[in-house]
Amino acid sequence: MWVVKVGGSLAAAEALPFWLDMLSCYGNGKVVIVPGGGPFSELVHESQSYWKFDDSSAHYMALLAMTQFGLMLSGMQPSLVPVESKQDIVKVLANSGVPIWLPTDMVTSDNSIEHSWDVTSDSLAAWLATRLGASRLLLVKSVETDNSMPVQELVHQGVVDASFPDYVEQGTFSVSLMSHKDYDQVPQMLAYEKLG
Repeated sequence: MWVVKVGGSLAAAEALPFWLDMLSCYGNGKVVIVPGGGPFSELVHESQSYWKFDDSSAHYMALLAMTQFGLMLSGMQPSLVPVESKQDIVKVLANSGVPIWLPTDMVTSDNSIEHSWDVTSDSLAAWLATRLGASRLLLVKSVETDNSMPVQELVHQGVVDASFPDYVEQGTFSVSLMSHKDYDQVPQMLAYEKLG
């Protein structure tokens, strides 16, 4: 099973509907989608910069931003199922569906997760991949990517957040990056992913 994080930077990308179509058609029982925060998260960041409110409030608001983007994705592709708990994720996968994770409840119940912009949807996708025992974490970005690049270099270049390497180390999954333009590679990749 894969965790596929659909970056919020795809919120206005022409490729977004194609990604959702591909994941819904070929990811049945094999894929859990993690939404980025997109423009909803950017507004949180801008508001905090302007009003200087605390990081815990911003953290919770950013989780709600991911939830908003997730609901937008499921609204665009109704066969994708929004879920909030691990139990519901497992249930949707068992029924050969494709869940979209709405993170607020699970993340706020784990006090070990830092309330910081160093922990964004990339790290939370890795956190979820560990809890689900995923075999792969695929990050879909709006930038050209290089899978040979070490994770720390991805941090240095601003492709992933500062805490991402720590969350990756907690799991046993492989990490891949794909450009938003490469959705046509998904069917062949998932064809080799076994159910269960």
